[in-house]
Amino acid sequence: MENLIWILVAVVAVVIFWLIAVYNGLITLKNRTDEAWSDIDVQLKRRYDLIPNLIETVKGYAHHEQETLKQVIEARNSAMKQSGSVEEKAQAENMLSSTLKSIFALAESYPDLKANQNFLKLQDELSDTENKIQAARRFYNGNVRDFNTKIQVFPNNTIAGMLKFKKYDFFEANGEEKENIQVKF
Repeated sequence: MENLIWILVAVVAVVIFWLIAVYNGLITLKNRTDEAWSDIDVQLKRRYDLIPNLIETVKGYAHHEQETLKQVIEARNSAMKQSGSVEEKAQAENMLSSTLKSIFALAESYPDLKANQNFLKLQDELSDTENKIQAARRFYNGNVRDFNTKIQVFPNNTIAGMLKFKKYDFFEANGEEKENIQVKF
């Protein structure tokens, strides 16, 4: 009888330690995913800060392109205000990326702008920021994959369900970004 009690105590202790390990693993992955999202936000803030300088530089050269500049500003403001789901934020950011491409396309029509040192510097900084955003998105998506897998596999899914852990959405490119870019000479 005494051995049975010790066996039950040992089984209960193992189950408790296992539950603690699963919970701590879920919290660790959740926090890493939240941190990865924060990294995206940091890079997006940097991009938001660069855009007004880029717009001012382009304005001096492209007087006839006010509609394009207006679209970029509106897309930037919309993206900055977006605080909804990851999918909504991604959609706003993808729209901003599309409008930024139009600014760089303008440079092809204005040789003086294309040669302007401020424009070139801003273009390089923005290009660097875009690369960092892409890296942050990949890092975030990797963390989302790990977290979602952890809460979906058995037996973790039982515990995750009881503790109300919800899966994260991936930060995905929109349809326009998936299409091939048309290059015309």
